Amino acid sequence: MVHTRALAAAILAGGRAERFGGVNKGGLALGGTAIVDRQLAALRAIASEVFVVGPSADAWTRRGLRVVPDEIAGKGALGGIYTAVVRSPCDRTLVLACDMPFVPAGFLHRLAAEDSADAVFPRTARGYEPLCAIYSRACAPGLRARIDRGDLQASTPPDGVRVAEIGPEIIAVYDRNGMIFTNVNTPHDYERARDLLDVNFASDHGSTEDRITTDRSGT
Repeated sequence: MVHTRALAAAILAGGRAERFGGVNKGGLALGGTAIVDRQLAALRAIASEVFVVGPSADAWTRRGLRVVPDEIAGKGALGGIYTAVVRSPCDRTLVLACDMPFVPAGFLHRLAAEDSADAVFPRTARGYEPLCAIYSRACAPGLRARIDRGDLQASTPPDGVRVAEIGPEIIAVYDRNGMIFTNVNTPHDYERARDLLDVNFASDHGSTEDRITTDRSGT
């Protein structure tokens, strides 16, 4: 699939993972493969550069990833999205949370194909998924204005831009197991993700035992 506008990708890793004891969630293994490596395999298929927004950590630097700190500290996911947009080398940036292990390359290709809008948001029955979405530079002023007034709800699209939605019917084509937007915020989430992998993908990934990384220097 050819995209007419260049695309970069930003992995958001700015949280402190307090519910996970400070563990770097991107380094958690599923099926013997770290979440970040699962993501890189998908992102590098469509993005001219993949970089990380958040504190520097060995999990990122030893993979050759550029790491940029938040432009405005303490503004949560919305601050990370804003940083990704303004520090990206491209007009369009695909933003992906570091703890989402099951986003397939095909779905990211589908997001990238919607290249006539300023932002591309998946929309499920729960609402928008802002941490697996595409933002152009045109989104930056609206994101900054919301940060400045303290409105940090990331699930609301930026004001004053054209938004394309990827709705439930399209998502279902790529998400037959209901796993795309699974995230790993807590040890319980991690165990659930491992169970989902065992049930749906065990034959593809073998029986390698997963381990929680001891890297506590990021996310």
